[in-house]
Amino acid sequence: MLTDADRYSDSLPTFGFTQEQVACVCEVLQNSGDIERLARFLWSLPACEHLHKNESVLKAKSVVAFHRGNFKELYKVLESNTFHPLNHPKLQELWLKAHYIEAEKIRGRPLGAVGKYRVRRKFPLPRTIWDGEETSYCFKEKSRTVLREWYSHNPYPSPREKRELSDGTGLTVTQVSNWFKNRRQRDRAAEAKERESSDAEGKGKGYTKNRKDHDDDNDVDSVGNDKLDDMSDGDDDIDEDDCGLGVGQTSCPIMNNNNNNN
Repeated sequence: MLTDADRYSDSLPTFGFTQEQVACVCEVLQNSGDIERLARFLWSLPACEHLHKNESVLKAKSVVAFHRGNFKELYKVLESNTFHPLNHPKLQELWLKAHYIEAEKIRGRPLGAVGKYRVRRKFPLPRTIWDGEETSYCFKEKSRTVLREWYSHNPYPSPREKRELSDGTGLTVTQVSNWFKNRRQRDRAAEAKERESSDAEGKGKGYTKNRKDHDDDNDVDSVGNDKLDDMSDGDDDIDEDDCGLGVGQTSCPIMNNNNNNN
């Protein structure tokens, strides 16, 4: 029995599908996560420059190149073609993750937040997949503002609230979750450092008081409690971020017709 991929392979060399239908198949195969099937489908396409310049086909080629570790081809596709802003988040993720993987292979260990920040500075997003708006560690400033305001009222948003924040900021739910997780971690680290400073200052005061009691004839029973300056979490801290995949089509007329014919 012929599979859908076999039918595509038989029909496409004769250009039996329109460009819109080819784009639809690319989107559906990407969303299904079947990368090998997507690669076979791309390989079966006829040698038509206009078809291969279709944005859905180019995006599909980028996905296949990434999953096969062919990062040189991935960078070439992303830098040589201009993409619609709706596709930027997914393609930005591929660009960054590919550079992270290459850096980890060179270092021989996973990258931390600082390491990823340095990679992003070294390999900035090409304008073909970036709209030019100023970003702060891959999050647009307006998105960070929304997240900061929410965090000040509730550092632990529920799954439903995370989805609402995702819709309001244009970030994925994963990115929203990671931002809150990393912000909480930074705040806990700041609090721990503040406690250490407070303990150290308390010990120093105790030592000074004992010396004074020893040297003076009069006892001093007062204990000073100095107010420590709050340690604020600066905006220059580095956010870990996972650029999630974009939402695409979940059904396709071509595939539905083929399923009906089976």
